Order: sequence, then structure tokens, then C-alpha cells
Amino acid sequence: MNKENIKKVVLAYSGGLDTSIIIPWLKENYNNCEVIAVSGNVGQASELEGLEEKAIKTGASKIYIEDLTKEFLEDYVFPGIQAGAKYEDYLLGTAYARPPIAKRIAEIAIAEGADAICHGCTGKGNDQVRFELAIKAFAPDMPIIAPWREWDIKSREEEIEYAEAHNVPLKINRETNYSKDKNIWHLSHEGLDLEDPANEPLYNKEGFLEMGVSPEMAPDVPTYVTIHFEKGVPAAIDGTEMDAVALVEKLNELGGANGIGLLDIVENRLVGMKCRGVYETPGGAILYKAHEVLESITLDKETAHYKTLVAQKLAELTYNAQWYTPLTDAILAFVKETQKTVTGDVKLKLYKGNMINAGVTSPFSLYDPEIATFDEDNVYNQADSAGFINLYGLPIKVYAKMKAKNNLK
Repeated sequence: MNKENIKKVVLAYSGGLDTSIIIPWLKENYNNCEVIAVSGNVGQASELEGLEEKAIKTGASKIYIEDLTKEFLEDYVFPGIQAGAKYEDYLLGTAYARPPIAKRIAEIAIAEGADAICHGCTGKGNDQVRFELAIKAFAPDMPIIAPWREWDIKSREEEIEYAEAHNVPLKINRETNYSKDKNIWHLSHEGLDLEDPANEPLYNKEGFLEMGVSPEMAPDVPTYVTIHFEKGVPAAIDGTEMDAVALVEKLNELGGANGIGLLDIVENRLVGMKCRGVYETPGGAILYKAHEVLESITLDKETAHYKTLVAQKLAELTYNAQWYTPLTDAILAFVKETQKTVTGDVKLKLYKGNMINAGVTSPFSLYDPEIATFDEDNVYNQADSAGFINLYGLPIKVYAKMKAKNNLK
């Protein structure tokens, strides 16, 4: 990439520490190029406040703030729920969000006639791969600038010093400098004391948790919630139909108040290292649990068991930046087929971080009380099991006789 040819750059802009200093850095290092900021709104709420003024003040020519929240949930998160996709128990909050944001950035870059796209992802993280592979899917020939792979800045401390030297306003300070990613689905925390897995997260410290409370600070009485699904898609809470955004916001409120959805894991990053993260996903944890309960009565055994293998693969593809691939499309088509009968209501009891099954119903239930009962019934002949066991156990019997014949242990 010849820097002399870079006159207009579209920047993936969040207003956080990394992207805030990239605007002046681009102008300093790329011939005072025009910088167009693009921010994808995936429900990060207060983080969008003052974003336009900040971007312009620090050197951007203009900023796009694109509302992608509904698309994010309906086209990425909800298919993941239908699949039951989890990456090492992580509910993929950041991984789901990157594809729609990068797609929109690529579309704007093409429309603006940009010479390059820039992102603020570090060379150690997963997001650099997620952004760049998604960009390649929609703007395959677009040059990409990744300052963390070019500049001399080595730490977040040095980033803060650069910001102060260039009068870039920040919402963080050296004491609260966690690396965070927030959207309507989750909030992640990394860095500082969390870099040592021996340290317990400061769940009860004021300001640490943003989407809820710790289990011990949750109410002493349970909260009941009933979620209705249509073909695996959440559609209503306690009998009230809601769109995707309102539904997740409501479950975030209920889950957060009851200490639901906290996860502290050391995960295996795409780039090969282990990294410790603390996640808040209150509404998401409820939806995954409720959907799992509903599938327990609506999916046959073979489909349910095979689907767990597919779910793990989809989680890996999502985490590893492979959303826009033929395999992901094929898996999502399979998952959609399995959801034709996943319709019904799931009642959960939320209590101090726990989600307790309190009842499930479906017009497509495969659970037949008359067959499953331990009491007398007229539909199951228990004598039939003798022949079944003889046939099912025949290979074991033959193998045992062969061992005895040959004195094998």
C-alpha cells in the first residue's frame, strides 16, 4: 500500500481509547488524509453520546452513526440462539457484532470512494481478523490500515499519553482503564487486575458491573418469567409480544436485577493465546437457557444430539471470523430446518444468579406422559424390551464369547 495514494480513509469508530487517537494519528501519518468515521450502533447506549462532536473535533470530516441493533439481533444473535452456539460457554457478544458492523463499513467505504478502511483492533486480538475478513467479503480489494501493526505505541498507558498530548477527550482514566466492549447483548471486561486469573473479579465494587448486580446483591425473592418462541425465535415475554430489541432489553433488565449471566473464563483466542475475560450477558443467558429447555421436548433424539455438534462448529466459525462463508450459510440452513417445531412457552425462575426450569409447554411436544409414566399404561408393552435387549446386546455377547474361547482378558 502506497501511502501517497491514501487520501480518504473510512475509520471503524467507537469513540473508545483506540479509535479516538487514530483520527489524529491517521492525519499525521497518511498525508493529512480525509477521515470519515463510521460507528455501528448495536445497542451500546450511552457510549454513543457526544460521538459526532468528538469525531469532528478530533479531525474527522464527518461521521456515520448507523443503527444496526435490530439487524444485529435478528440476523446474527437469534440464529445463534436457535443453534445453541457457545464458544467455551461464551455467548459470542462481540463475535456476533463484528460482521454487521464491518459489512456496513465496507458498504460506506465503497459509496464514499474511500482509498482504505482503518480499524483500531490490536495485533493480539480476535477483532482484527473479524473486521478484516468481513471487509474482504464485501470489499475484497480495499486496502486496510491497522495502526496497532504500524505505530510505536505499545500499551494503553501510552495511548492515554498520546490522547492527552493531542487534546483528545477520554471517558476513562488510568484507574478505570478496563478494555470493554458493550452492545445490547453483552458487556465484556478485560485487562488490569483481570489479567491475573488468580484475582476474583470485583463484582461488588461500584461501577464494575454495568448490566446488573452480583448474585449476592440480587433480591431474596425469585422472579418468574415466561418466554414464548416461534420456530426457535423469541417472540413474547409473559404473554406480551415484543420486537427483538424490546425483548432483549426487557430480559436484560430482569436478568441483570437477579444476577444472571455473569461469566468469568480464560478463553482460547483465535490468534493462539489464552485470555481472561469477564462477561455480562443477562438477557442472552436467559434466552439460551429457555431455548434449550424448549428443544428438550420438541426435538427428536438424533436431531438434538447431532445439532450439538453443529452448534459447536457454528460457535467456532463465529468466533473465528468465518461468518460470511459457505459453511456458515449451510449450517444456518440446517439449524433453520430443525426449528420448525420449536414453538412454545418456557417458564424460568430467576434467583440469585440461577435460572431454574419452572415449566415448558409446546403444541409440538414429543413428550408423551402415557408412554413415560411409571404407573400402569396401555400403550407400552414392557415385554417387548427383552427381544430388543437381546438384539442390541448381541455384539457384546459375541465378543465376550470370543474372548473366553481364546483366553483373552
